[in-house]
Amino acid sequence: MIPKALKKGDTVGVIAQSEPILQDFMEDIEKSVKLMESLGINVKFAKHAYNNPLGYGERAKAKAEDINAMFQDSKIDAIFCAMGGYNCNAVFDYLDFELIKNNPKIICGYSDPTSLINIINAKTGLVTFHGPNFKSLSSEETDYGYKEMQKRFIEKDLKFGKYQEAEEYITLKEGTAEGKLVRR
Repeated sequence: MIPKALKKGDTVGVIAQSEPILQDFMEDIEKSVKLMESLGINVKFAKHAYNNPLGYGERAKAKAEDINAMFQDSKIDAIFCAMGGYNCNAVFDYLDFELIKNNPKIICGYSDPTSLINIINAKTGLVTFHGPNFKSLSSEETDYGYKEMQKRFIEKDLKFGKYQEAEEYITLKEGTAEGKLVRR
């Protein structure tokens, strides 16, 4: 099951499935919002994205409520994990996989969110994306993640290309392949 691409006027939801969005991260988060808005994409933050009652984020049930709500909200077209962290796996027991399956949309993240995108893929068949977290769209040393996000989610281009002129890809065997890449 492949989610639809993003277009101007769409809205991305941002979840804090691991760590909360703290003041220390706000400069990068605000830059990422501006990048999305420059593409004509709106941004909506999950209800509990800024909450930190445990000192390392929100309770697992509240984080899962946010994830479920983003999938259920018909005005949300894609979901980005705010950032990495730890303890994302605590939300699994509270996720509504049937709801997620019935409301397919892009979900993207890396680091701790890898476990989230993998379980969603395994339980629903939804194609998920191991790619930039929302914060990293603007906080990395280069704009590679941001450009690749545009290529994949807006332009629907799944081909690999050169990032910098000095960097080369080496083809080991010509041809086309299909498969399912899942880390277990």
